[in-house]
Amino acid sequence: MKTASPCYYHLDVEVCPERVGQVERILAAHLRLWDLEHLVGPVCHGTEVLLRAIDEHATDKRAVIEMWWNGQHLITAIAENDRALRPDQELRGCLAWIAALSDGWGCCATDTGAKVIWFSRRARSCEGVPLIRTGPSPTLREVRQVPRAVPSFAGTADRAQDAFVNVQ
Repeated sequence: MKTASPCYYHLDVEVCPERVGQVERILAAHLRLWDLEHLVGPVCHGTEVLLRAIDEHATDKRAVIEMWWNGQHLITAIAENDRALRPDQELRGCLAWIAALSDGWGCCATDTGAKVIWFSRRARSCEGVPLIRTGPSPTLREVRQVPRAVPSFAGTADRAQDAFVNVQ
């Protein structure tokens, strides 16, 4: 059976029309590396829609793109730093595209006022693969050696009884 290990990718990007195609090729290469060829189209198209909207509406053109693969879901998140950009107004059209292309999506604010827009795609049931299990790191109790022979206490109770009687 084929197994998958969790994967993560992080990309800082200065958003401009020329960079959108480059970012798509970079993300597609990582998805192919992770054996997720079937997710290249939706993920790259969703990322392109968001980056073009950020380029058109945002004053701060810096963005961060992150992808997480856990063996069953691929989550793509795009964070932008423009406090004036309102997803419910300027990004309404691209959020409709994201909702249509993904299995789940959302938007949240960070402590710095940036916004993170994320979307997820599920692997098809025939393509979902279990994760490689990693063993837990040993604790102190697991590292201690068990005694090879159990000490014998037979007869010690009788000796203690004799010693008590002799003292009186």
